[in-house]
Amino acid sequence: MTKQWFADTIGWGFILWLIGYILGFIFFFILPPAYIGWAITPTGIAITLWVLIKKIEPTSFKYYLRLAIVWTVMAIVLDYLLIVKALKPAGGYYKLDVYFYYAATFILPLLVGWKKQKKTA
Repeated sequence: MTKQWFADTIGWGFILWLIGYILGFIFFFILPPAYIGWAITPTGIAITLWVLIKKIEPTSFKYYLRLAIVWTVMAIVLDYLLIVKALKPAGGYYKLDVYFYYAATFILPLLVGWKKQKKTA
């Protein structure tokens, strides 16, 4: 593992997750709980795309696949430990917005990686 790989996976993966986590707390005081995930989603997608396009250096598609896997696993584990177990949300946590968020976390790096690889080919 290189320093860049660690920064791209663990570093950016945690920062992106933390942004959503903090937004969740902010929106908790503004929105009904059922709408919090949907309110975070557009901002989360925009920030994730910015990171993928501007901060992750174009390399192989395999790099983006590994990035997608690490980011998604991190999101699932951190959500489980710091939301499901620690906060015990009323009505549960795992709903359509959360599954959409996990899918986006996996798919966005693949789309950007594919696009960047196609551009360099």
